[in-house]
Amino acid sequence: MRVALKDTIDVAGEVTTAACRALAGRPAAERDAEIVSRLRNAGCTITGRTNMHELAFGVTGLNVWTGTPVNPFYPALAPGGSSSGSAAAIAAGLADFAIGTDTGGSIRVPAACCGIVGLKPTFGRVSRAGVIPARSSLDCVGAFARDVAGLQQAMAIIAPEWAEAPASFSARIGFIGTSADSDIVRGTRQAIESGFATTDVWLEELELAQRAGLSIIGRECWEAFGALTGSGLVGRDVHDRLLAASRITDDELVEAEAVRARFTAAVDALLQQFDALVLPTLPCRPPSLLAAADLMAAIPITAHCRPFNLSGHPAIALPVGETDGFPLSLQLVGRKGEDEALCALARRVPLFIKGETQ
Repeated sequence: MRVALKDTIDVAGEVTTAACRALAGRPAAERDAEIVSRLRNAGCTITGRTNMHELAFGVTGLNVWTGTPVNPFYPALAPGGSSSGSAAAIAAGLADFAIGTDTGGSIRVPAACCGIVGLKPTFGRVSRAGVIPARSSLDCVGAFARDVAGLQQAMAIIAPEWAEAPASFSARIGFIGTSADSDIVRGTRQAIESGFATTDVWLEELELAQRAGLSIIGRECWEAFGALTGSGLVGRDVHDRLLAASRITDDELVEAEAVRARFTAAVDALLQQFDALVLPTLPCRPPSLLAAADLMAAIPITAHCRPFNLSGHPAIALPVGETDGFPLSLQLVGRKGEDEALCALARRVPLFIKGETQ
């Protein structure tokens, strides 16, 4: 199988730059990341490195140094970040599946923007050995494909002890209430209710979880990349976000971790009642390339994704239609460690890929 690989993942003999000029002079990797070894052992062909938002610290995919990947189905829109090139490669048909990483929506956001499928596995399910940054309490290695069957093929290679699960035909689905745009909520609800009965539920700390996730990712990215801000070789948007992250206090981190504990418990409690939770992947339309130039203004598009990095639950973004010519994506969230069951459930949701209905 042809695989496209995000440029945060080590390949022996190559320099992993994370699409940042400040890292272009690092030594070449001495060994493959563990995930790359798994791909090679399965006979996969790595077709190339994919572009990304610099240092994986952005949600739009715009990159002044390496250029911004074209969103194949929606070229006027930002491709989403940070795994922009991986999503674009799949939408363009350049690989059978692509590998990305997701710290605050970095797989699901570009999947939604580009109208394809993307999975953030349970935290820790896929090895991060040989992945930038070396330490993260949020980041997950996951995959993109044009359909869920393609994701399952990818996960069977990269996730230890992956075992296909049978589809449940009596699944209990909780529809999470949010302040998303009304047309997006309506389209998402129609998509899921074409195959499942749903019950309305509420996660009171969803917004707090978004803010807590921003605090934690900010501190961890500052610790990993803060020294690069003195190089003059980091793009202005990421440079400024790193400097802002340097001002996150220890007290803010303590509060963020308290939110993490409460929010995780709340999601776990709901998933004792339901087999999966559903909500729009994005609360609003994907930003245009022009609007995406304001990175801070674009951060709210992660409001439905980032909380599940905080909690560590598996989540999958599924393209289910369009609204006024914009891609519409549904997010399913499952129980920790039950990624196989989540994918089996996702296969029952009718997908919409631009130019074809699945």
